[in-house]
Amino acid sequence: MYHIEPGDALIVVDPQNDFLPGGSLAVPEGNRIFEPINRLMPFFSYVVATRDWHPRDHAYFQANGGPWPWHCLAGTQGAQFSPLLHAEQIDDVVSKGTDPKTDGYSGFAATDLAEKLRMHGIRRVFVAGLATDYCVKATTLDARSAGFDAIVLTDAIAAIDAAPGDAERALDEMRASGAQFTRSADLAL
Repeated sequence: MYHIEPGDALIVVDPQNDFLPGGSLAVPEGNRIFEPINRLMPFFSYVVATRDWHPRDHAYFQANGGPWPWHCLAGTQGAQFSPLLHAEQIDDVVSKGTDPKTDGYSGFAATDLAEKLRMHGIRRVFVAGLATDYCVKATTLDARSAGFDAIVLTDAIAAIDAAPGDAERALDEMRASGAQFTRSADLAL
């Protein structure tokens, strides 16, 4: 059982409309993340959400030769946080994927997330959001590389699973980096 402490932050990865059922790059079970996230946010002294905030010329869009359909174009409805998220509980928002030449998967890549966390005295991050096999994985791995302890909330993540087994491989990779895993119900609040 983990106790939420003053040096802990909750990172909510990409809780955006385009990644939810009906969105342009939907995670099939994406809506299931909101109940545990909303329940936990008030217990953290610092909550930060990441968001894809892509320019139209982003190299990772299919129209530009990349693997993904249009999604989370900066300023569009698809890039907005889901109305299911209690967004008033978020202390900071970090935009990622703003450079058209980089994938923008990690909340740490080309952002000031690490600095924001350190400025708030954070030593350990709890990671939730979308999608397990891409942005959650990349954010968790980069949190570990930046020197933070990382705990993934398994009932507050969901995977695209584009290729069968992607979600399990992502969990294995995070585990190999030293990340730990728990369910939100197992946190001491």
